[in-house]
This record gives sequence, structure tokens and C-alpha cells, in this order.
Amino acid sequence: MAPTPSSLSQPLNVRCTLTFGDIYGQVLIWMGVIFVSLAAGLALMGASRPLFALVGVGLILVLSLPFLLFAFITTLLNHIALVPQQDQQGAS
Repeated sequence: MAPTPSSLSQPLNVRCTLTFGDIYGQVLIWMGVIFVSLAAGLALMGASRPLFALVGVGLILVLSLPFLLFAFITTLLNHIALVPQQDQQGAS
């Protein structure tokens, strides 16, 4: 159904319904990625080449960051709604 011109001129409120519960799983997964990469880095640190440990941790964090940001942004955008304003003329 196409919007009518009168509904397009109506003032709108931007409403965000995002709660911590919506992103809780994403936060836990990101923390898991960090802890696993740090554990791998510490395991490799004892090896003869500690440079591999630093590169490995950095690579894991840098490669996983775009996926984390994409998940956060799409979740946020899915919880933003444009709600028509209620008429305040009759209340006064």
C-alpha cells in the first residue's frame, strides 16, 4: 500500500526499542572471540616465535571487528521505528 500525501506530511517521532537483551548474545560472542584469541596468543607466546602470537591476536581482532559492527548496526536499525505524533491540539 502506497503512502498517501497527507500521511507523508504528518510529523513523526523516531523511536528506538533496542534493549540490552537484544545485543546480549552478540556481546557474549565478541567476548568469546577476544578470550579465544588471547588464549591462542598466550599459547603461542611460549613458542620460539612470539611475533606470531601478536600477529595472530591482531589478525583475529581486526578481521572479526567488521562482523561485530555489522551485527550491531543491523540490530540497531531493525529497532528504529517512525511513529506518527499524537495530536496535541485537543488536549489544550
